[in-house]
Amino acid sequence: MSGPAGAYARHNWRPVLWSMPPLLVVLVIAVYPIVRVLAESTVTSDGRGTAVWSQTLSSESFRAALWRTISIAVFSTAGCLVLGTFLAIVLAFVPFPGSALVGRLIDTILTMPSFLITLAFTFLYGTAGALNALVTDITGHRTPLLDFLSTPLGVILAEITFFTPFVVRPLLAGFAQLPREQLDVAASLGASPWRVLRQVVLPEAWPALAAGGSLVLLLTLNEFGIVLFTGAKGVTTLPALIYTHGIVTFDLPGAAVLASVQVLLSLSLYIGYRLVFARFTDRTGKES
Repeated sequence: MSGPAGAYARHNWRPVLWSMPPLLVVLVIAVYPIVRVLAESTVTSDGRGTAVWSQTLSSESFRAALWRTISIAVFSTAGCLVLGTFLAIVLAFVPFPGSALVGRLIDTILTMPSFLITLAFTFLYGTAGALNALVTDITGHRTPLLDFLSTPLGVILAEITFFTPFVVRPLLAGFAQLPREQLDVAASLGASPWRVLRQVVLPEAWPALAAGGSLVLLLTLNEFGIVLFTGAKGVTTLPALIYTHGIVTFDLPGAAVLASVQVLLSLSLYIGYRLVFARFTDRTGKES
């Protein structure tokens, strides 16, 4: 085929050819492992053909791990939203010496692996940590005063410490786009700082807050390093249970079932976030 028709056909095929390499990369890196895990989860656990799915999902360990995973993720996300919103408001609207340094420190936390935060917690709040040693020197009591690190509370506090910057950074970007004239007009009309914050600042920051909160919820739902390094007794989340089945007991079909549930939870959360965010964006666009 030659002439204009041939040139038009080659032009139509060019985008398809350019899309093939990234498509192959996605298939190899993302799709194939998920398909392989799903295929492994269909293997029977014994010669009688007992389904691994029913055996794994009906176990008490799975139900406890699922509840623990969701509860830790929800409480950690709530703490990150409260603390992150407070820090972002202070950094954006309350100038103080060293605010730029604090912002840089927050960015630095984003570059660190999660287990470093856990190690820092151990050195500070562990039974042999600095604070307990100080209390022992002052009071003379040998029993550690702080003993929460190996509990669900310790995991939640460590996750709040590590994941709060994922809320602060989007909020600071959202606050930076807020017109200062709008704040000045509201203040000139006699509005109190709390009213300006509630009626002017926060409504404009909802998309950034939703984005940061959804990201934190997704990350805490899949967090494994903090749970592992705290050594929390009785705190078994789904990622920790997957590790136990796949690495410790070498129960690959059971680990594949748990991993499939973890993937379904993450995808459901992501899809729900996209639907809510799209609806919020459409409503905001119509109101403006």
